[in-house]
Amino acid sequence: MTQSHRMSLIEAVTNVAVGYALAVVTQIVVFPWFGLHPSIGDNLAIGGVFVGISLLRSYALRRLFEAVGKR
Repeated sequence: MTQSHRMSLIEAVTNVAVGYALAVVTQIVVFPWFGLHPSIGDNLAIGGVFVGISLLRSYALRRLFEAVGKR
């Protein structure tokens, strides 16, 4: 059974959303250990940049593996 493009996108978005929440919480906890004190807004923005990159990466890899699996 193959995964549709739509389901690949839904999986990638879900994965990235969970990762985003985890990343922001991690940044809030860990950054001060290194002397960094960004605001909540900055933490959300930093996380947002990585969300975009992660979403593209997850979707592209899913489609690549799907294509390889069909061979």
